[in-house]
Amino acid sequence: MSVKRFGISLDSLLLKRFDGLIAKKGYPNRSEAIRDLIRESLVKEEWEYGDRETVGAITIVYSHDVRELTDTLTDIQHHYHTSVISSMHVHLDHHNCLEVIIVKGKGKEIKKIADRLIGTKGVKHGKLSLATTGRNLK
Repeated sequence: MSVKRFGISLDSLLLKRFDGLIAKKGYPNRSEAIRDLIRESLVKEEWEYGDRETVGAITIVYSHDVRELTDTLTDIQHHYHTSVISSMHVHLDHHNCLEVIIVKGKGKEIKKIADRLIGTKGVKHGKLSLATTGRNLK
């Protein structure tokens, strides 16, 4: 891997705030923090096209007391069995459950799965966390 150096000019207040963020997050230096910001932008770009293979995590919170909800959520996952890699079910309390579903496939397909799960009647909260296969990142 070839490393290239470049300069960057920033307003002093912006740099001070950035240095504070770097310290808070525990980055060893500015370069590593900037690399992470660039990688994050590249991952977002992967998702924007929607036709590249990528990965993500769909997190949903729901009450298992809602009639047939658990069956509906399971049926949706079975329908997309080629994209659903794994899931983890956690009992949060006597009524509420958390489920994390790991998915892999084209970005637009993953978004469709997330929308179906999150939009299911009885789901209290849901979120799609975007990730990457890492193939296009260094």
